[in-house]
Amino acid sequence: MHDLSIDIETFSSVDIGACGHYKYAASPDFKILLFAFSIDGGDVEIVDLTQGEKLPDKVLLALTDDRVLKHAWNASFERICLSHYLGTHLPATSWRCTMVHAAALGMPLSLKDAGAAFNLSDQKMSEGTSLIKLFSCPQKDGHRVLSKDAPDKWETFKAYCKRDVEVEAAIQTKLTRVPLPQFVWEEYAVDQAINDRGVRIDRRLAEASISLAQDNSKTALKRASKLTGLDNPNSPIQLKSWLEEHGLPLDSLDKATVEDALARSTGVVHEVLSLRGEYSRSSVKKYEKMLACADTYDRAHGLHQFMGAGRTGRWAGRLLQVQNLPRNYLADLEATRELVKSGDLETMKLLYPSVADTLSQLIRTALIPSENSRFIVADFSAIEARVLAWLAGESWVLHAFATGEDIYCKTASQMFGVPVVKHGVNGELRQKGKIATLACGYAGAVGALRAMGTERMGLNEVEMETIVGAWREANSNIVQFWRDIEAAALNAIKKHVITRIGKVSVGFAKGMLTIKLPSSRCLYYARPQIAENRFGAEGITYWGLGAARKFQKLETYGGKLVENITQAIARDILAEALVRLEKAGYHVVMHVHDEVICDEQPSFGSLDEVVSLMCVVPTWAQGLPLNAEGFEADFYKKD
Repeated sequence: MHDLSIDIETFSSVDIGACGHYKYAASPDFKILLFAFSIDGGDVEIVDLTQGEKLPDKVLLALTDDRVLKHAWNASFERICLSHYLGTHLPATSWRCTMVHAAALGMPLSLKDAGAAFNLSDQKMSEGTSLIKLFSCPQKDGHRVLSKDAPDKWETFKAYCKRDVEVEAAIQTKLTRVPLPQFVWEEYAVDQAINDRGVRIDRRLAEASISLAQDNSKTALKRASKLTGLDNPNSPIQLKSWLEEHGLPLDSLDKATVEDALARSTGVVHEVLSLRGEYSRSSVKKYEKMLACADTYDRAHGLHQFMGAGRTGRWAGRLLQVQNLPRNYLADLEATRELVKSGDLETMKLLYPSVADTLSQLIRTALIPSENSRFIVADFSAIEARVLAWLAGESWVLHAFATGEDIYCKTASQMFGVPVVKHGVNGELRQKGKIATLACGYAGAVGALRAMGTERMGLNEVEMETIVGAWREANSNIVQFWRDIEAAALNAIKKHVITRIGKVSVGFAKGMLTIKLPSSRCLYYARPQIAENRFGAEGITYWGLGAARKFQKLETYGGKLVENITQAIARDILAEALVRLEKAGYHVVMHVHDEVICDEQPSFGSLDEVVSLMCVVPTWAQGLPLNAEGFEADFYKKD
């Protein structure tokens, strides 16, 4: 046996959507109901474990044999469930996730949508959702529906389980035409080890924060009701009507609009808007999510989705969404954490302008190291700006990074032709250099500057156009790189030829536009076509994941392709660093964007070593000036 394709159907009283599959499989009432499998592409067989059937010995042996590759759609679920079933941890080294492979080609992450995208003759059975609700979940009254309770539907459930193996195997066959490099599967194994390890939750802080937030919300809502006379000040319709009556009409009550309104309001209107921030803040839900997915050891698992962020191959967040945590800027986080744990709401109100904002800032700090350990946190410095300059050969930017200059000052100096020193000569221009660096690298123009809030900073359209023009003139090689990549992509779609642009190759293969990265990994754009863009010129369309993760026709252009390339290379650098850290014995428990969090005992490791391991320049990235910095702490924070 070389390959074993698997699909299982299970039961657990734990809500998998809220708590994740690690906690789902750890539930005392967890059971595997059905086990469907195919050996080396043969006919699909099914084992009904509810009827006393047993897994064949050859299958049991294969599950623990690293020489046999185990295939499944979202293989992490099967691997973790089978680990609990067998009573032994199954490492991911010999597992191949078909979902991950499909995602690397820009395909959907659901088996149903992927089957449709691949135009399979046999699709996933539509009855599956209702059957899972029937057999795999407790009913509203708490009881379980067993196979004997609905034998006809149970037979359909068995057919559904077998069909999933058939669909997965059919997709796998198509994917073999575009294999992933072996090092990607090694990265996947490290990713799974990180998810298996999990990160510890400060349960006491989370529970105290939830309690304080509830009490604070009740108090604020009661005060707002008294001030406004409204039955429910939390109702956007009621509150907007009241605000309009009091001379402050608002189209929306989103965060940016309310912050702007607070800046120009006074008196009772200002107080009411401030109170809204106390009773409507939703970020405290992160604490609830932490407790929901924490296991009996207070660890949250499965927070990262490998290849989850579309064609770049970057990770996506799951459950806690650690890539989207509020920033902290409190002066004394430790003291604030202890005050929250004491549950003293009145003192909180006296010391902090906003209790809700304070609790929001502490969300990061509820992620803590193992007992008697500490976090080592290190973050790549300006990784995308470095990669972009390296790709385009923008030598002055590379020199600035290599010599440790302030990149925003240097950019402003290049843009405006004068020396710029932070807090010194022409220091006021540094902010424009920063805005331009962050907004203009991928062909962003005035719209990109507006998205960064430049209008609220007092910049008008003429000033924004000046910034864009000055940045592009100072970074002419990057501008040319956008153009060259777009021209190469158009040529690849039209003529199916390969064009080398600096360190990447743009071509066409298997019906897809391909961009080969320096690491040898490729980016894929399915079903590319030439179409007229909004400017009346030749443009590029392809099929990929759009809004709400729907597989649809999308448009792209040179700047966007360069963004994909840059972020994909930054991802590859992070992935190699994670593998390197794991091999050196470090215990990575999280990574957030370009930041790595290790959970280590006092006797092991150091920040200097972590930074050194992260900054090893890959053999394929010679000349790229990497840098990282970090800190050690007793809880996670944004330093």
